[in-house]
Amino acid sequence: MTARRPVPPKASVAHPGEGAKLHAPAAERNAGPITEALCRIAPMTGRALELASGTGQHVVAFARAMPGLVWQPTEIDPARRASIDAHAAEAALPNLHPALPLDATEPGWGAAHAGQDLIVLVNLLHLISAPEAQTLIHEAGRALAPGGCLALYGPFLREGRATSEGDARFHASLAAQDPEIGYKDLAEVTTWLSNAALTPQPPRAMPANNLFVVACRG
Repeated sequence: MTARRPVPPKASVAHPGEGAKLHAPAAERNAGPITEALCRIAPMTGRALELASGTGQHVVAFARAMPGLVWQPTEIDPARRASIDAHAAEAALPNLHPALPLDATEPGWGAAHAGQDLIVLVNLLHLISAPEAQTLIHEAGRALAPGGCLALYGPFLREGRATSEGDARFHASLAAQDPEIGYKDLAEVTTWLSNAALTPQPPRAMPANNLFVVACRG
């Protein structure tokens, strides 16, 4: 497993908390809206995989709101895996497993995690390259069970343009630090999803100009 591409400063801010726990202000703000959106598309029972779970704040909220799903968080960063497990231990939810090491941008993981009814990715596509994003989506398609869905949350370009001045500045700052990363265009991501044998649904608008994009295995 390779090391994750270095994340530009201010792109993924997390502050130390009690013990191993980390707290991300963005996760605190968006956990509620993302959870509500997931509840609309999630099956009542089954297996759920979160890619790049970060601090663990999201997956605790997901597992609490969707108790019929058995949640598996994953994360490449050991410090963040420790944070996930600390948040999970505090929540003491029976449907939440300890975090596993996984780099979702590497080929081959889909077969090892096959049979997922739901796969969730929050705020990562703009921090990886286009080839890495395509690999992630392809492997997610392989990991989904028939009828399973991949849910992507984050900022996207629309017809090659950012939808606000703030997004345009952030996209430009990411590209300035690493020309291979930055916001992905919604139409391009939709094509990648279709190429992975997934059927995209109409995107849902979310707070702060983000989108909730869902594609399911037929």
